[in-house]
Amino acid sequence: MNQHTPPMTELEKMISGELYNAGDAELVAARSKARQLFTQYNAAGYDDKETKTALLRQLLGDFKGNIDIQSPFYCDYGFNITAGDNLFLNFNCIILDCAPVTFGDNVFLAPNVQLYTAYHPVIAAERIKGPEYAAPITIGNNVWLGGGAIVCPGVTIGDNTTIGAGSVVTKDIPANVVAVGNPCRVIKSL
Repeated sequence: MNQHTPPMTELEKMISGELYNAGDAELVAARSKARQLFTQYNAAGYDDKETKTALLRQLLGDFKGNIDIQSPFYCDYGFNITAGDNLFLNFNCIILDCAPVTFGDNVFLAPNVQLYTAYHPVIAAERIKGPEYAAPITIGNNVWLGGGAIVCPGVTIGDNTTIGAGSVVTKDIPANVVAVGNPCRVIKSL
């Protein structure tokens, strides 16, 4: 008996880090749903915690305990974002969650922090065809990302680490350090 594995969907390719077509109907619909939800979230009153929490439960993959996301907040899909307890995102955070984005406990993002899991082929002839890649981002426990920090695809930031404002994090950062700059580098062990 010859068994054939069905081809992967574009969603499955995206999450597994393979080259995928972001214009696929399933992915376009998922992004549209996320935009509807974060638009409602961003429009909800600051003190309307019940509505905001209900919208986050529909938008995000999973979160435990306390979560506080200041509006405006933007993401690609939402369902690829998971968080432990006590997540705080300040104004204007952007998460392009084409691959999983995982936050530990007690994570704080200052205003204008951007997390990008999506990236494109570097060869122009391949890039202009349209398909892209995605790689996960993992943020450990007790991490603080300073204002305007950018975290690139595939990066892991270790527990108890602080990333300085304006940093561009292109490679993994270990636990228990302060790291700053473009590209971000460790300047102090804690």
